[in-house]
Amino acid sequence: MSSRLVALLLLALLVAIHAQLWTGRASLGQVQQMRAQLAEREAANTRARLTNEQLASQVEDLKNGLDLVEEKARSELGMVRRGEIFVRVAPAAASSRP
Repeated sequence: MSSRLVALLLLALLVAIHAQLWTGRASLGQVQQMRAQLAEREAANTRARLTNEQLASQVEDLKNGLDLVEEKARSELGMVRRGEIFVRVAPAAASSRP
């Protein structure tokens, strides 16, 4: 009788552990979901790190010289220096010759 009781007790423990594995707090489904979230966050961190490096580079350029400021002013604001003449060249239209 005692061996039967031990076997039932071990079976009950096995069922409890198995149930915990599939439906419990740290179930396989939750672990997989957390791994997916971790991968998404690592990708977001990588993108943010690249953006931060680019911004740091721009800040360093701004601290060290006016080349970036001049480039931004010319490209984004259309500014020119004194004595310069700004000429906008329109692309040539395709002519249809027979």
